[in-house]
Amino acid sequence: MRVSAAIITRQQAAALDRCLGSLGFCAEIVVLDQGSTDETAAVCARHGARLEQTEWLGFGPTKQRAVDLCTERWVLSIDTDEVVTTELAAAITDLEAAPGPAAYSVNRLSRFLGHWVRHCGWYPDRVVRLFDRERGGFDDRPVHESVRVQGEVARLPGLLHHYPYESMEQYIAKLDRYTTAAAADLHAEGRRGSLAAAVVRSQAAFWRMWLLQGGVLDGWAGTVLCQASSFYVLSKYVKLWRLGRS
Repeated sequence: MRVSAAIITRQQAAALDRCLGSLGFCAEIVVLDQGSTDETAAVCARHGARLEQTEWLGFGPTKQRAVDLCTERWVLSIDTDEVVTTELAAAITDLEAAPGPAAYSVNRLSRFLGHWVRHCGWYPDRVVRLFDRERGGFDDRPVHESVRVQGEVARLPGLLHHYPYESMEQYIAKLDRYTTAAAADLHAEGRRGSLAAAVVRSQAAFWRMWLLQGGVLDGWAGTVLCQASSFYVLSKYVKLWRLGRS
């Protein structure tokens, strides 16, 4: 199968270099940038990727714009902090040129503070990433976007390695951006919050991830992740509460 890879990025040259290095099997690589001033252009040139520019539209619309710039019918949407493993690349390459399914999901394994997380509700983590753009595409959600397709979604073997948070600084920076966008999205849907609900939801998130979803089995890294995720929930719903009061 001939596949276009679609990536959005901003100021992540080092991660982008690692990501592009795993996409040699793709017929085309489209990188949609939002005004990076680092080595993004040089990284793209080194890997033969086509670099395009756009303003930030939110995750869903920006990713869809990257998809629209692709020339192949089948698109692999991949994030800058992800890497396609050899097994997954082989599985994609071996697909028929015109398969029946409209899309394929892949299993993603993520790292937190240098540890692979196999519990906490983070694994297994199947996400739709390879799809026929004539039968599917991204929704318009500004955060927590997803691919919507008309037709069957099949599964591919192999893993997608995910490196979202190698440091707490990285986690905290993303937390602020993501919770602000998520709260605004909930507010636009007519949702409202309270401080009491924010506290209850955050505590529930910790115990669900740490106890019910086995975060305790991931050691100290898993416990820190569960605590950090609890604070993510707290931040999101406190911001929602403040939006309701403004």
